[in-house]
Formats: sequence, C-alpha cells, structure tokens
Amino acid sequence: MATGWAVGWAPGLVDRIPYRVATVVVDPGANPGANSLADRLAAPLAALGPVLGSWLQPPLLLWSAAVASLPSWLQEPARALPWLLLAMAALTVLLVLGRAIGQRLQLKLVGIPEALVAGLIGLALAPSGPLPLLPSPVMQLWADLPLVLLTLVFATLLLAKPLPKLAGLWQPVSAQVLLSLTLAFGQFLVAGLAVLFLLQPWLGVSPLMACLIEVAYEGGHGSAAAMGPSYASLGFPTGEALGLALATVGLLTSTLVGGVLVVVGRSRGWTSPWQAPAAQGANGGAGSDPSAQAGAVATPIAPAGPLQTLAAWAVNLALAGVAVLVGVGLLALLRGLAARTGGGFALVIDALPVFPLALVGSILVRLVLERLHLDGWVSAPIQGKTGTLSADLLITAATAGLDLALLRQDWLPLTVLSLAGLVWNLAVVLLLAPRILPKDWFERAVIEFGQATGVAASGLLLLRMADPDDRSEALQAFSIKQLLIQPLLAGGVITVVAPLLITSWGLPAWTALCFGLVVLWASLGLALASRRA
Repeated sequence: MATGWAVGWAPGLVDRIPYRVATVVVDPGANPGANSLADRLAAPLAALGPVLGSWLQPPLLLWSAAVASLPSWLQEPARALPWLLLAMAALTVLLVLGRAIGQRLQLKLVGIPEALVAGLIGLALAPSGPLPLLPSPVMQLWADLPLVLLTLVFATLLLAKPLPKLAGLWQPVSAQVLLSLTLAFGQFLVAGLAVLFLLQPWLGVSPLMACLIEVAYEGGHGSAAAMGPSYASLGFPTGEALGLALATVGLLTSTLVGGVLVVVGRSRGWTSPWQAPAAQGANGGAGSDPSAQAGAVATPIAPAGPLQTLAAWAVNLALAGVAVLVGVGLLALLRGLAARTGGGFALVIDALPVFPLALVGSILVRLVLERLHLDGWVSAPIQGKTGTLSADLLITAATAGLDLALLRQDWLPLTVLSLAGLVWNLAVVLLLAPRILPKDWFERAVIEFGQATGVAASGLLLLRMADPDDRSEALQAFSIKQLLIQPLLAGGVITVVAPLLITSWGLPAWTALCFGLVVLWASLGLALASRRA
C-alpha cells in the first residue's frame, strides 16, 4: 500500500497522511491496462479536468520519469508529492480568500471565523458542490489533514504558558472545573437520552450518535475529524461527517445565541459594572488583551532582524515538533503495553489518536525548559500563530470536505442533537452557574458557554462582549481550567473512550453513568458554593 512507508516510521501520527492518490501511478494493478506513465497518469489527470489536466500532464510525466530513478522506498511518496503540493496550495489560496472576505465584512466582530468562510468556499468548489473545480485527489488529501493539524495545535497549546504551581491551584478554579465537567458529561447525557428515546425508535440510528454533541460542541471540527477513524472502526462510518456538520452548527450558534445571552445579561444586571476601554497608549492601553500582555512579559523581545526572526521561528517549530514526537513515542509505548496485556486496555489504546498525547508532550517539553531555565526560547506569539494557522487550515479542510448528500439525508437527527446540546448548555449557564460560581458568575459562565458550544475563541469573544474592560477574574480561571480539563474532554481521553464504552457496555449503561456523574459534579459545585457563603 502507498501508506505503508508512513506507518513504518511514525506510527499513530502520520498513519493517515494519504499517499493513496499516488497508487494509480505506482501500482499498475490500481489502473488495469496501464503500461506506460501516460496511461497511469490518465485517471488522476482526468480528475483534474480537461484544462488543468492538460496543463499539468507534461510536468507530471517529467516528475514521474525522474522519480523512477530513485530508490524503491522513496518512489511512492515522491510520486505523491505533486498532489500534496497541489492540495496545500489550493488550501492556502482558499484560506487567503476567506481571510480577505472576513476582513472586508469584519466577521471577527461577530465571532465568525474567517477559516469557516474559506471552508464554505471550498465546499462550493468540491466535486459534490455547485461549482466542482477541485479534483477528487485533492479532497482525499484534505480529508486526512485534520488529524495532523490538530496534533500540531495540541503540541503548541501549552508550550508558551508557564506551568502553574500545584499548591493552591484547585481552590480558585474548583467551581469553574465542576461547571465544565457538568456541561461536558451533560452533553453525553442529553445526547444519550435523545438517541435512546427519539432517534433510535424513530430512525434506527447508531448508538454512537450519542457521542456527537460532546465531540462537536466541546471539541469542535478538529476532534470531530480526528474521531472519524474510531467511529468507522466501530461501525459508524458517517460519524465524522455528522460531527463536522454539528461542529459548524455549534460554531455559529455559540456566537449568535451567545451574543443574545450577553445582551440579556447586561439588561438584567448580571454583568459586573464596566466602562468603555481607554484609548491605547504606548504600552497597549487598558483595553488590550491581558493574555497578550502576559505573553509579552514572559517572552523576551524578539530581535527585529530577519535572520533572528527566522531563527526564532525555527526554534519554536522545532520545540513543537519535539512535543509531537514525545506524543508519538508515548502512543507507541502504550500500544506496546496494550499488545502484551490485551483486553479492554488494548481496545482503548488501539483507538487512541496521537493528539491528546501531543498535549502531554507540550507539558513535558515546557517542564524541561523551565527546569533548565531555557523557557526564554519559547515565543508565545510564534506558538500562538502556529496554533492559529493550523486551526484555520483544519477548519477550512474539514468544512470543505463536508458530505452534503449525507447531511441532507440526516438533517433530522442533526437538528435534534443540536437543539438538545444548545438547550442543555443554556440551562447550565442560566440555572446552575449562578448558584455554584463565585463572583463574576456571568462572565465565568458565558465564556464556558462559548467554549462548550463552539470553540475557545467563541468563549473569549463572548467574554470581551460581557467584560470589555477586563474587570472580572473569568479569563484566569478559564485558562487554568483548560489546562486541567483539556487532556480529558474536548478531544481528550474521555472523548476517545466514550464510543468504546458505548460499544462494550451499551448506550443505556453509558447514559446512566453520565447521569450519575452530572449529579456528582453539580452536587459538589453546590456544596462548595454553600461553604463559601
């Protein structure tokens, strides 16, 4: 197979980086009757269309002839390289176009990511779209990018953040953590109830559909795409496409409904008193982003020269790469242990993707740097830009690859799940949050609503709307909570294990467990609140 070389040198990370589009060139059996390079290239060139295919035929023939002189183990990836370059170039053009449109329409002011616009353009240009200009091989490559990009996002997530002191960490954020756990396990709960009592009796859907609200709302496009292979191996092949669609719905809902929620909160006096941000001065002004200020303080001022800037980028990308390699190594170690033990542990580890372990890798790399007093090597702006670009490319590729025919077929279960998740999130924010969160409860709750319905950026946007002067302590509590919760939920270990438990235990038992955990987290939150009173 054309993917075999990738599996060999980096199991778990690049085992889904696709070179299958090159098999038609490499393996004559994939294209019966192909005896020459021109014959083998006929199918992929036809997929590009008559104009683009005829333009690319001479360079592809020349490249294939040159690759024939390479060692056999290099020929497959080398022949796939032109397709990979074409796919990345098309993805880059889409993202640039989406950002231009987003800046023109000022979509960030209403919380709509520019990458989503780029993805919708790509969806229109996909083979199943109204203007099918993108070839199928490009779409096949894009289908496998989210897992790799999400791994890079997780690798950069904590590299630039100083590790918090464990002493006294729980007390300030305990209520925030318990609220987040209630939200997440409640999403499993309401999805399980919806599937058990509505969707299975009426439509006969897979019980694994009960995972989609947490995967899509808490985890977003990255987690939905990364969980696709696990769903497929468990007999739910449409899970990835449905999760991506639900993630898009959650992204839009978090902004629209969250904006209305902030307006209602202000009118009812739930928000802390605020004033318009002061004009920015030489140091950024009172209204500047505190997280950006913290990054500026923690990170040495980068030299202005191009060579120094290039060196800083190289060092920071290398550190992110080390974090990924640590995650790959941990996954290989776990799979080695699983192969010896077998049983349920092996089943879990076989389905475990690499990106949660890349987060562990980023923590370990940060720990080593701090112990060696080398944390000045890490640039918060560079790590932030790397993660942002990876997330934007991820959203663009995932949205462009949505299966429109499948969405038209399954619009009813998607509607039920999206409404169930939204109602649950609103109920927790409006009914439970005021009773368990300490001061600035609304600001703390609205950022959780944004993150638990869309993405973390949606929560930050809603917080800026509710607290433009940054008077509350919501941002600090949310950041520490993310550090504690991210390895578990929103694409973490529990997200990965949930479909396995549903398959082995059954959906009723899993739903009952989630109900018990929701009651536990909410009760602990209320108990802590009563002790503070």
